[in-house]
Amino acid sequence: MVLSSTKLRVGNFLNVADTSLSRFGFGAGIFKLWGTRDLHFYQLKQIKRVRVVRRADGYYTQFCIDQERLEKKEPTFKTIGLDVGLTHFYTDTDGQTVENPRHLRKSEKSQQRLSRRLSKTQKGSNNRAKLRNKLARKHLKVSR
Repeated sequence: MVLSSTKLRVGNFLNVADTSLSRFGFGAGIFKLWGTRDLHFYQLKQIKRVRVVRRADGYYTQFCIDQERLEKKEPTFKTIGLDVGLTHFYTDTDGQTVENPRHLRKSEKSQQRLSRRLSKTQKGSNNRAKLRNKLARKHLKVSR
């Protein structure tokens, strides 16, 4: 099964309240889908599950599609060893090292600053809602 994620924006129409799609158990109405996958390519019986996810930067739909995945790989008969560490992301047996990106450490200062600004705002205000959304987007960026 292939899990495809599409952001809900302008584009293809998917009527979730339609009777043919009622087996999904989600009667939320009509969505306008925007994404990289063409859903009309798949038949309706190939779509096994649809999930709507809300993130800080918008809504996403995830489609679980019953599709066989054929990958032809030729063996190279080459073996390497990997060492995963804290100072280096990994080191292989050829001596190549990749530095640890440390996404959380790099963004900690700006997250703390936004969190302090958020705590000083009045509850229920528009500025608090804007700062909360900004902080949520910062957390989302680090997690990706």
